[in-house]
Amino acid sequence: MDNNATGSGGFKAGLGSLFGGGTPEYSNTELAGVPLTGMSPLSPYLNVDPRYLVQDTDEFILPTGANKTRGRFELAFFTIGGCCMTGAAFGSLNGFRMGIKETRDMAWSKPRNVQILNMVTRQGASWANTLGSVALLYSIFGVAIEKARGAEDDINTVAAGTLTGMLFKSTSGLKGVARGGFVGLALSGAYALYNNWDHLTGSSSSSRLY
Repeated sequence: MDNNATGSGGFKAGLGSLFGGGTPEYSNTELAGVPLTGMSPLSPYLNVDPRYLVQDTDEFILPTGANKTRGRFELAFFTIGGCCMTGAAFGSLNGFRMGIKETRDMAWSKPRNVQILNMVTRQGASWANTLGSVALLYSIFGVAIEKARGAEDDINTVAAGTLTGMLFKSTSGLKGVARGGFVGLALSGAYALYNNWDHLTGSSSSSRLY
């Protein structure tokens, strides 16, 4: 029995030396804090200490002083581009609907197809221009207010939305300015409320507990 155990131990030691050395021994105390799910403490194929696989730091390396989230200036490009694409998509659908409605008395022919295509391109460009202009104004106001206040919070969002609505409707007189400001305030306020909904519900539930 002892000879067999010794022989098997020598055989395992020989395989260990063949594949890069014997397996290191670790006590239960050393391996107690290693979070391994569905894995043995040491891999039989890779001679790797599992303690080196534990990540206690952030996965991304950021420059010194940089924020973990993108600022308004970085998000401005995404906002403007997304609004232009969204406006073009909705405008094209609306133009197709209008083209079908206006040419319903015509037979399917080349003139009707051309007229529908013209309506699609006209409406798509108009909607893309409108939403892109609104996104551009909102981004400019947001970046300017952030730089002026030196802070990034929901006040910047609400103020930028209100000023955007007022300036966008500035050619419609004082009533148009007031109406545009109200719409911008409502939309930006709803967006800020949506972003902080989890925080508000969490704080309200915690206050009820205590």
